[in-house]
Amino acid sequence: MPNLILLHGALGHSDIFMPYLSTLSQYFKVHTPLFSGHGNKELPTDGISIEKYAQELSEYCKVHHLKDVSIFGHSMGGYAALCYAMENPDNVNSVVTLGTKFDWTEEEALKESKMLNPDVIVEKIPQYAQLLELQHGSKWKQLLPAIADLMIDLGKNPPLENNFATINIPVQIMVGDKDNMVTIEESARVYRSLPNAKLAVLPDTKHPMDKVRPDLLLNVMKDFWNLS
Repeated sequence: MPNLILLHGALGHSDIFMPYLSTLSQYFKVHTPLFSGHGNKELPTDGISIEKYAQELSEYCKVHHLKDVSIFGHSMGGYAALCYAMENPDNVNSVVTLGTKFDWTEEEALKESKMLNPDVIVEKIPQYAQLLELQHGSKWKQLLPAIADLMIDLGKNPPLENNFATINIPVQIMVGDKDNMVTIEESARVYRSLPNAKLAVLPDTKHPMDKVRPDLLLNVMKDFWNLS
């Protein structure tokens, strides 16, 4: 069976893919790795970056002898997937992204990163703080500033910018019409910049993966990968 890797977003967890596994495993051998700092994975002492996450994906493929992989990435997972595809075109069959932010500027990154203050989250959104602790353990308070640094780094040097035309594999770009973090416009811009891409706007769909209707997303995936 072909291999499919499902990649979670920043502060996400591979558990979010549970509703998709029974369907996707009919067609693929499904892999759900965790990025470092997430779940039970240690946060590296030298921090994290999108390049490091693309490298972790590369190492995962080598360790598990994965060739010609298809990748689905939610949010930051989609960015890491395209970075990996750009550097390893011979090993990637296709990429699907959902809710991936492409318009990274220093100003945008600073704005996003300011929302990642652990003390503010505990005070203002206690239920989200509880979820983060449940998914990532007590290190969630260190993970937030690390992700903020990753975003600021992305704003200064977005590795995909000006390189989309070099990614020749089939790509499906998806965005929810109610996503408050990613615009339809930036998704369309990237779709037009990629030589072999499709674009889907999911109706009545917000940014968080757990707010996406599995049937809707699975139908678009099946269409893209020609699954019956």
